[in-house]
Amino acid sequence: MLEIRDAVLAGQFDTVGSLDVPEHYRAVTVHADEAEMFAGVASKEKDPRKSLHVEDVATPELGPGEAIVAVMASAINYNTVWTSIFEPVSTFGFLKRYGRISPLTARHDLPYHVVGSDLAGVVLRTGPGVNAWKPGDQVVAHCLSVEMESPDGHGDSMMDPEQRIWGFETNFGGLAELALVKSNQLMPKPAHLTWEEAAAPGLVNSTAYRQLVSRNGAGMKQGDNVLIWGASGGLGSYATQFALNGGATPICVVSSPAKAEVCRKMGAELIIDRSAEGYKFWSDENNQDPKEWKRLGAKIRELTGGEDPDIVFEHPGRETFGASVYVARKGGTIVTCASTSGYMHTFDNRYLWMNLKRIIGSHFANYRESYEANRLIDKGLIHPTLSKVYPLAETGQAALDVHTNSHQGKVGVLALAPEEGLGVTDPDKRAVHLDAINRFRGI
Repeated sequence: MLEIRDAVLAGQFDTVGSLDVPEHYRAVTVHADEAEMFAGVASKEKDPRKSLHVEDVATPELGPGEAIVAVMASAINYNTVWTSIFEPVSTFGFLKRYGRISPLTARHDLPYHVVGSDLAGVVLRTGPGVNAWKPGDQVVAHCLSVEMESPDGHGDSMMDPEQRIWGFETNFGGLAELALVKSNQLMPKPAHLTWEEAAAPGLVNSTAYRQLVSRNGAGMKQGDNVLIWGASGGLGSYATQFALNGGATPICVVSSPAKAEVCRKMGAELIIDRSAEGYKFWSDENNQDPKEWKRLGAKIRELTGGEDPDIVFEHPGRETFGASVYVARKGGTIVTCASTSGYMHTFDNRYLWMNLKRIIGSHFANYRESYEANRLIDKGLIHPTLSKVYPLAETGQAALDVHTNSHQGKVGVLALAPEEGLGVTDPDKRAVHLDAINRFRGI
């Protein structure tokens, strides 16, 4: 593993393919026999540092259409938090179901789960049938894993009945020194970014692109007003950039003055600090308060000059969904994913049906959407929102930061990269965008 790392650090990418692939590698895992370790503990009190392990695991067999990647850096997503606290279910059920498809997928059904749905690194090996990528290629990976044996996915691969999220519903994820991916997960690493910066956008950037920009999502157009919950967070920070870049007007909902300032640095002008405004959308555990929905709607119209949102970018879920349905304009769209505050949504259907609004479910992105989202990063039109980076050994703390929402943007993790700041191969392009690249750092 050290030989591989040193070759990459020296820029000797053409030699990587001649190096041996180690039989074992360090990875971040959860264990099947610990799936009940947090039984009876409230979700907010569950500590990923107790369930995430950094240990040596066996390198998986390389199959047709696959690649093994030396991971220089990865990042934390909310699905890693879910995995680590075994909510809403243990991911070992996903691995068992995947393992029943074929002898090759049976590799994934193990008593440990290597987690992580982002990476930036270098291709080490490719399996039979891989022609578009070769050892030594510098890559990032999106997290859509599909089998594509059904006709259902051939219009939109997210509709494949065997669609899964790599590193969450499959094994051998990106929070590790090596990762196993399908070759159609790979995309070129943006040359002006460091390893940790390049790893950070993957999942959230692609998710926000489909959810907001794609015709499979809200189909945002110029002039749209877009209400963005958590606008400085992992998903919201990319949605804010897409809105600004696409000629729309983001209305950024945040929870502190510091987060409001982050949105201003991105170029947003219309900002609602929900903590300062004191919104309480739920009067108790079982009942929402429509007066608070109306108060939020009035605040939005105050900022926009009397206009309601054309699109509501929804991902908190239970806590905010009733308000989101209410505030969307007549004929507007609520596009939803994630539900990080709870999956069971309730809303007043009168405001949906009588005002001809639409709710669209959006889940990650297909390869084309992911590629387009990564291309915008490469062109310097959208930028990473990386705020903090941990070493692999401290992945538990990185996941805790996300679990407790004590972070901004994305939290990165170094795998084989020994320190931050490595991997840039186009310094001139980087210099042009440096301020935007660093907007979230140290916040």
